[in-house]
Amino acid sequence: QVQLVESGGGLVQAGGSLRLSCAASGRTFRSYNMGWFRQAPGKEREFVAAITWGGSTTYYADSVKGRFTISRDNAKNTVYLQMNSLKPEDTAVYYCAADSTPYPGSRSREYDIWGQGTQVTVSS
Repeated sequence: QVQLVESGGGLVQAGGSLRLSCAASGRTFRSYNMGWFRQAPGKEREFVAAITWGGSTTYYADSVKGRFTISRDNAKNTVYLQMNSLKPEDTAVYYCAADSTPYPGSRSREYDIWGQGTQVTVSS
């Protein structure tokens, strides 16, 4: 069973950048599609980005397209989310998740394993 631990969150000014990391334990990491979700206070969890198990295909929510980049290093059992041009509305707890289905989805119920989350706060 894969376990996920996010890191890299913090406080940043609008226009700044952060890189989130999600470290996975377990030998089967490379068999999972991976996704990033976020949840702001009082709002539902929403899809941010996803990447296929081999890293060849990525998907993004419209709200982050062109600003965020998802990537993975299967040798290091890690998936990343590079976030540039951050906006106050990006403030949320960010979660990484693993999806064992053939193609990564944008719905949280499609993901089997979740990390504990990391807080990202963007000040204006």
